[in-house]
Amino acid sequence: MDKKRALYAGTFDPFTNGHLDIVQRALKLFDELIVVVAVSPTKTPFMSTATRVKVLKKLFAHEPKIKVESWSGLIVEYARQNKINSIIRGLRPTGDFEIEFQMASMNRKINPDCDTVFLMTSEKLYYISSSLVKEVFIHDGDITSFVPPLVQEELKKIKK
Repeated sequence: MDKKRALYAGTFDPFTNGHLDIVQRALKLFDELIVVVAVSPTKTPFMSTATRVKVLKKLFAHEPKIKVESWSGLIVEYARQNKINSIIRGLRPTGDFEIEFQMASMNRKINPDCDTVFLMTSEKLYYISSSLVKEVFIHDGDITSFVPPLVQEELKKIKK
């Protein structure tokens, strides 16, 4: 029987506890999860792509079902090239649906064999976003409850 594989992509700049929640829940649905650090030409990241990949590989080193990579093209094309038929997306009750629905529809048009699986963000974490975490961090606020400890350590290195 074939493994059920999915990918979960994002800029993850930084990777938050909200992202972690989606990863943990996706692992219950799939045999393998590829976490893809997306390189977006329209965003200027706070952390380098290499740093984000390194942190995520370290964060998930104990989890054999997770593979971490980076990609600078269309995520749906990554899925096609790697024979992955499911893309995981998290939805927050903050207006994500319209954008995510449009993206999922476009992806399905580009690759009809690939479906998007939406997971609702946990009610305890829905307000967390990478951009808000960066804002709090830049202004010396406490981000301990928003990101995994490894991510916080890496952010402190950047700020020095």
